[in-house]
Amino acid sequence: MITKSDAPSMGKTAMKTLCEEYLANNYIDPETSERLGVKRGLRNPDGTGVLAGLTNVCDVVGYKKDQEGRVIPIPGKLIYRGVNINEIVEEAYHNDRFVFEEVIWLLLFGSLPRKSQLDKFCDILAERRELPEGFIDTMNAPSPNIMNKLQRCVLGMYSYDDNPEDLSLENILHQSISLIAGLPTMMVNAYQIKRRYYDKQSMFFHLPQPGHSTAEHILSTYRPDQKFTHEEAKLLDLCLMVHADHGGGNCSTFSARVLSSSGTDTYSAIAGAIGALKGPKHGGANLAVNRQLRDILDHVENPDDDDEVREYLRHILRKQAGDGSGLIYGMGHAVYTISDPREVILKERARHLAYEKGFEKEYNMLCSIERLAPGIFAEEKGSSKPVCANVDLFSGLIYQMLGISEDLYTPLFAIARVPGWCAHRVEEVIFANRIIRPAYKYLGVRQKYKPIEERG
Repeated sequence: MITKSDAPSMGKTAMKTLCEEYLANNYIDPETSERLGVKRGLRNPDGTGVLAGLTNVCDVVGYKKDQEGRVIPIPGKLIYRGVNINEIVEEAYHNDRFVFEEVIWLLLFGSLPRKSQLDKFCDILAERRELPEGFIDTMNAPSPNIMNKLQRCVLGMYSYDDNPEDLSLENILHQSISLIAGLPTMMVNAYQIKRRYYDKQSMFFHLPQPGHSTAEHILSTYRPDQKFTHEEAKLLDLCLMVHADHGGGNCSTFSARVLSSSGTDTYSAIAGAIGALKGPKHGGANLAVNRQLRDILDHVENPDDDDEVREYLRHILRKQAGDGSGLIYGMGHAVYTISDPREVILKERARHLAYEKGFEKEYNMLCSIERLAPGIFAEEKGSSKPVCANVDLFSGLIYQMLGISEDLYTPLFAIARVPGWCAHRVEEVIFANRIIRPAYKYLGVRQKYKPIEERG
């Protein structure tokens, strides 16, 4: 039997040979895509997304087109079911309310709930935060990455569902609400198991508290002493709200819609969306921002010197600094041009806590990056295309200020995004009713089959 310790030493030479075999027989020139009109990444030549479907759930606005079809940059807007998120944020702070649960209702059902509806809905969510009896015992295998563990937990819920394959509206909504409510508990449990097995630290588990919002539930069950301030919970609630959906075309939501179009079950569709969100080009970017921020502060002697900061950012773009990727994380977006409304909201609301908790140096550096990076992009890339900061620029710092482990940055994104995934899944199953099946052009060279003894 081959053991885990045997595999690396045994496999290096073999894998190198296999890779050489693949590379000798496979190549696709990106210029061929342009020549054949293939829209790589489902993007139009001007960078806008290919129109692939219709939705009532969410609108992401970052530009408009003139009569000649040219893209005109405008300040970004994020609209949930016709409601601008800025109006929801204003309500949250004007009346000192937690709003994520209201956003869940809005995304799923398409209306703003009456107080009686919202109160009852919050009670339902609270009831379903406790996982099925025996679930934790059967899902206690550790994972070094919590996103993979969340996928397993979501798929595991299939076994506790009496009607997992039922695609009726009633059943999909039932499953969706259970996942929305249960995923925060799954995340915290997965983190505790990871701490025990990989970090060699003690585990602690807290039961959900009655009357808590989702944000309060996360902080209460995550922290050893279960203590948190109202401002901390409000800021986490805000993060959840602005991440709740981002249209049908983003990678993870489109993944959920593609899977749903096949007629698969809710658990498979949502697990697939989690897998898409895990990628560093999508949900993992806030973690990259925080690592980049630490690197910049380690190498820039005077953070208040714009010239020094600008020069280091230039080195990052030239792949001479940072992680060598040539990316300034937290800058640029596929849709937003002048501004990302989510980033604007988080930047404004995070400032007080940053100065209160001693993170003013980090906060100010992120502000400098937002201010200086667009000009550096224009100089280095020779492009007049506007580049704005995106939501990831400040979300990672917020989680850090809340004392949340980096292990949970992307899982928190997943928890926030499940309502949107579920809303789009319902729409795809109930109204689209056609499997998503784009075309790929075959470029392979024709060859005749040779008997094995005649192959060189």
